[in-house]
Formats: sequence, structure tokens, C-alpha cells
Amino acid sequence: MARLLSYWRLEIVVKVIHPVLRSLPGPIGLASRSPRRAEVLKEAGIPFRIIPTGHTDETGVAGTPEEVVCDLARRKAMAAGSAGETRILLTADTLVVADGQILGKPSSTDEARGMLERLSGKVSLVITGLCVVDRENGRTRVEAETTRVYFRTIDPGEIDGYLSTDEPYDKAGGYGIQGMAGLFVERIEGCYFNVVGLPLHRLGNMLREILVPDSKGSE
Repeated sequence: MARLLSYWRLEIVVKVIHPVLRSLPGPIGLASRSPRRAEVLKEAGIPFRIIPTGHTDETGVAGTPEEVVCDLARRKAMAAGSAGETRILLTADTLVVADGQILGKPSSTDEARGMLERLSGKVSLVITGLCVVDRENGRTRVEAETTRVYFRTIDPGEIDGYLSTDEPYDKAGGYGIQGMAGLFVERIEGCYFNVVGLPLHRLGNMLREILVPDSKGSE
């Protein structure tokens, strides 16, 4: 993944992130246990500090997939509270949608198998909700990013082999595009980093709007 990040880093930093970096009042507080989100921030050169996530109450979460991920990201920010002593707080939640069904993280091998079989040979959506909070003044932005992912047909033996690794079990949809499952993906439409779990372009726009309220992020 580092090579892919390096390939895109210059364009992202120059067009979006770099002006934001100059405005950051300190490291971003990343309230997430995802090592992939931390790696994306690190490779993009965005200063951050991992802070405790707290318990997120998911009771009553409902709506469209976009509404669900935005609601969960917002709830994660509320659960983090003032932990970490960073002014800017970032939370995220990612879901995969296939055949109209929301796929979270698999809790068992059988569940992961079912997810991969559902994704095989089809187009799915990866949707990430981001919440960025300026904890000094309460200014908050909550947005969602969607990427279309095209899977080739996956042979049963390939699924068995993939399930024998640790890779599927801590990821929405039961796969990681930046790892071995990248061999299953024919192409994507949209932000690659969104499929990893942290859409950088969207994050850059949100940070700019939080830190420079009169500015307008580019889509």
C-alpha cells in the first residue's frame, strides 16, 4: 500500500492537504482502532495522534447506508468526548453494501465466506462516514464518501485460501483491497483510499471547511 500512497501523495498534498496542514492547530486526534486509517494519515504526512475511542452506543441506528455511517461516525465523536487533548477530532465508520445488504465486519469464518460469495462477480459500494470536530468551538462536519468496487468471480478455493489468513476478519465486507484481496478487484470507481477506510480528498475538504469557515471544498 505504501507504493500506492506514494504515487498519489504529491497530487493530494499539493491540491488539497498541503494548505490544510499549514492551518492545523496541532495533530489530529484519530479516534479509531483501525491501523489502516492511521497508515493513510501517516503516509499522507498529516500529523495525528491516536486517542481512546470510548464505547459507541449503536442503539437505534437506521436509515440509508450513508445515513448509517454518518450517524455512527458522529456517535464515535461523541463517545470520544474530550479524550486525547487534541483540538481537531476525526472519527470514521465504513460499510460495504452488496445486493442492497449492508456488510459490516464478519464475526466468523462462515460469515466472512458468505460476504465474499456475495461480492464475487458483482459491483458493491464502499461507504465511509467521516466526522471532523473542532473541539475548541464545536464546529462539526459530517459527510459520506462512496466508491463502487467491481469484483471478478472468485473461485471457492481462492475464498478458502483467503479465509485461512487473518486479513478478512477486522474489515467491513470481509476483505482489504490493500492486501491480498486486491487480487479479486477488477477496478473501482471513486476514491481508492475510501475503500481502505479513510477518503483523503473528502477529509481534506472537510478540514479546510472546519479550519477556514469561509472556504469551499472542491468536489
